[in-house]
Amino acid sequence: MSKTIIKPAKAAPAVGPYNHAVRAGDLLFCSGQIPLDPATGQLVVGDIKVQTERVLENIKIILDDQRLGFANVVKTTVFLTNLADFAAMNEVYTKHFTGDFPARSTVQVAALPRGATVEIEVIAHY
Repeated sequence: MSKTIIKPAKAAPAVGPYNHAVRAGDLLFCSGQIPLDPATGQLVVGDIKVQTERVLENIKIILDDQRLGFANVVKTTVFLTNLADFAAMNEVYTKHFTGDFPARSTVQVAALPRGATVEIEVIAHY
């Protein structure tokens, strides 16, 4: 199976040695997205809701680049630095994932890159 590297022009630059996404067959594996503003490459300032919204907008940029949408997402993994933010993150998350939700795991982590409070990775199906 071949793989295709995905680097959307509208996305913030990667903050390390990885690509935004990789297509393998009919699946798109998106790297974890943190709340970086694509225009500045800087972390957005705000609470968990503001940061979650930016993360999901960043995921949308990748999905749009591949002519996919949130309905194509089959699995998400959410990383939070504080599980007390779970309900507020869910409030924003459910605005983007409607109807049949993807499978999901949520874990608390000690820290995230650049001091982010949330990171989300997704797997989508073409």
